[in-house]
Amino acid sequence: MDSLRMLIADDESIIRLDLKNVLTGMGHQVVAEAADGKTAVELARTNKVDLAILDIKMPEMDGLDAAKIITQEKICPVLLLTAYSQQDLIERAKEAGVFGYLVKPFKEADLLPAIEIAISRYREMEALEAEIGSLQDKIETRKIVDRAKGILMDKKGLREQDAFRWIQSQSMNARKSMREVAEAVILTQDIT
Repeated sequence: MDSLRMLIADDESIIRLDLKNVLTGMGHQVVAEAADGKTAVELARTNKVDLAILDIKMPEMDGLDAAKIITQEKICPVLLLTAYSQQDLIERAKEAGVFGYLVKPFKEADLLPAIEIAISRYREMEALEAEIGSLQDKIETRKIVDRAKGILMDKKGLREQDAFRWIQSQSMNARKSMREVAEAVILTQDIT
């Protein structure tokens, strides 16, 4: 695994130091440390981290609330490393969208696969979101082109295939996307 830029947050400085030593020993960089959830969120926003490892029980804002914000803002994946394993906390962790949950005391052998899985799942989620965005854009473009074809069929008496070819031709001639040409046809229709 490549070296990752990490944020660690735990209200106990000795735990942070131990975790930092383990992570740097694994070849990662700890670029930010926090003793509370609020600071962890701020540091995640400003330090371009690849992974946040948070404790649950912290002052100001607990790790679960911090994890929820970091996840919602799509800053990075969150791995919880905590001494607590109660079912209600696990449920909150799932709702917060964390990518891993380890119970202290941990061993390096436990941490390595948890980090790799969290990073892998996060990258999969990013790829799926990009694909969804692309598909939504294609659907929207198709709707706009279909609407423009309908306008051309009504106003110019074209058949559907000819209306499509007209949009396609205008797109190539003007070096604009078919969507841009279709939007112009619709705008012109709306004005007149």
